[in-house]
Amino acid sequence: MKNDVLRIAVAESSVIVRNGVLAILRRMPDVGTHSQIIELTSMTALQNCIQTHMPDILIVNPAFEGWFDIDNFKSDSLTAGIKCVALVCNITGQNILKKYDEVIDLFEDEDSFYRKIEALSKTDEDDSELETEALSLREKEIIICVVKGMTNKEIADKLFISIHTVITHRRNISRKLQIHSPAGLTIYAIVNKLVELSEVKM
Repeated sequence: MKNDVLRIAVAESSVIVRNGVLAILRRMPDVGTHSQIIELTSMTALQNCIQTHMPDILIVNPAFEGWFDIDNFKSDSLTAGIKCVALVCNITGQNILKKYDEVIDLFEDEDSFYRKIEALSKTDEDDSELETEALSLREKEIIICVVKGMTNKEIADKLFISIHTVITHRRNISRKLQIHSPAGLTIYAIVNKLVELSEVKM
């Protein structure tokens, strides 16, 4: 965590969603007490925020005020250093989400939310720590399902989550472990005793 105040801005037009995100941020260990949380309800408010209280992290709905232009935002020299988190409230194309530094969806558990924000709040010198970021219980559950040969739909049905959430978790697992194939996940799961060899679908 950086020693100075961490500024986190939340840009979301839905008052219910926005208040939920703000409540989670305020409960977040360390970040909640060492940060300035800024609530944004319009693009005008976001532009004013950038000029007066440049945020370190911007949590923004890709559909904010019609459509948030992440390409333009990232290419602007004034805002290029801001870490952008996509707050996914509906179906959003993967090509768009890849442009963000992180993705959080409405079905995210608090621990996962906290880990993502904490990881983004670290300075460049702390990047080596991020490589060993721990898996959440949900991510471990998904690895077990993948190793057992289940499809994304089967995993979603079993865990009572959306297919989009399964895909998001799988992408996060790949990023954390740097493993991009079911075979690699199988080896990881066996070595880390997540599954027995007899449970693996051959």
